[in-house]
Amino acid sequence: MGAARQRSREIMTDLYELTMAASYFEQNMFAPATFSLFVREYPPNRSYLVCAGLDPLLDYLESFQFRPDDLEYLAQTSLFPDTFLEFLETLHFTGEVRAIPEGRIAFCDEPLLEVTAPVMQAQLVETFVINAINLPTLIATKASRCSHAAGDRQLVDFSLRRTHGMDAGLMVARSSYIGGFIGTSNVQAGKIYGLPIYGTMAHSYVESFDREIDAFRAFAKSFPDNTVLLIDTYDTLAGARKAVTVAEDMRRNGKALRAVRLDSGDMPQLSQQVREILDESGFPEVRIFASGGFDEFKIQKILASGAVIDAFGVGTRLGVSADAPYLNMAYKMVEYNDRPVLKLSSGKVSLANPKQVFRQREENGLFKRDLIGLDEETVADAEPLLTLVMKEGKRLNAPENLRVIQERFRKEFAQLPENYKDLHGIPTYPVEMTSRLRSLQDRVSREIREKELGTV
Repeated sequence: MGAARQRSREIMTDLYELTMAASYFEQNMFAPATFSLFVREYPPNRSYLVCAGLDPLLDYLESFQFRPDDLEYLAQTSLFPDTFLEFLETLHFTGEVRAIPEGRIAFCDEPLLEVTAPVMQAQLVETFVINAINLPTLIATKASRCSHAAGDRQLVDFSLRRTHGMDAGLMVARSSYIGGFIGTSNVQAGKIYGLPIYGTMAHSYVESFDREIDAFRAFAKSFPDNTVLLIDTYDTLAGARKAVTVAEDMRRNGKALRAVRLDSGDMPQLSQQVREILDESGFPEVRIFASGGFDEFKIQKILASGAVIDAFGVGTRLGVSADAPYLNMAYKMVEYNDRPVLKLSSGKVSLANPKQVFRQREENGLFKRDLIGLDEETVADAEPLLTLVMKEGKRLNAPENLRVIQERFRKEFAQLPENYKDLHGIPTYPVEMTSRLRSLQDRVSREIREKELGTV
């Protein structure tokens, strides 16, 4: 297979999705089913989730179709009858999706989205649905924690070179922006998503010149309106003094040094000393940008130690969510052919029936508690969170601008009580079932036990 050959997303799935679909086809099972996507438990030190990944998922569902080379490959496996593969030739996603919008805050056990479609369709998209929402939600949540730790300081995604693949790098850039970052070093993400792109220079650039100050002057000449100098290649304080010399040259030419970047060493002490050098030299407006292994914990630690930093580049630990690299996310059938269904497996019980999430607030607008109820319910003084975003296989609205999504996140985060934002604590936000959902859950559980186990 040639390296340039395009990958098909329709067969980027687990085999059992296709084997179940083939059996549904053989059994003539085409009734509608609803599947619910939710997170079972929080990763360490988390108390909330930031929803992300919905828009790319809707693109996938809207364009869902098996290609001829997909079907040719499946035929070669000798696993599937020709009649089933012929059926797949014209299969499209015709269902509906209800989802919590991107940028909103959600909690464990709450459906982040629900898919209702003919059972085969809803089953076939399972793997992609989880994959499309899991990493973006994980990263948007991590980014929000970094943003909270940084306070009013700006953050830039620097993670691309160490994410788990190029696709992941794009997801991280998009999701970190939702979670409060101002942009990314990822140029392709800038092109695709319209994100602001940022970058400075590497140590190799400085090392390629005979003298450090020659590198600084060359860079300032090439980018006079966007000069950020990396000053720690040899000695940070000496580099800062050379940056001042370049800043003086630029000032005489009507230009201005924007920032210096620190990438190593004792950040609290060095940033204080660099700030002093810049201020005493008449450049209080030159900002200090820091990079090098940052995440929310390191940001919080160095700021508490007195670091004078204006902005951070956050890379590896963000891109792989190093302290919590996965979500325990599940996609479970909750209704088939108008019959509520659920799992009773130990530790993995699911909630039957299509559902809605209702958010109640305090008088000051802060979150009070969430209720999970039946989709047809209404709850007084509560906001329903799941909205219809796709019907009959077509998205109902144009893709949202990421700035709109980010602003939605900022508004939501401001309404989340402070104790749930703590980086080390794990308070549990109250999420409860409505009485109607609880009654249904109890009834369906009894019926299953009686039918399947002969007990009540």
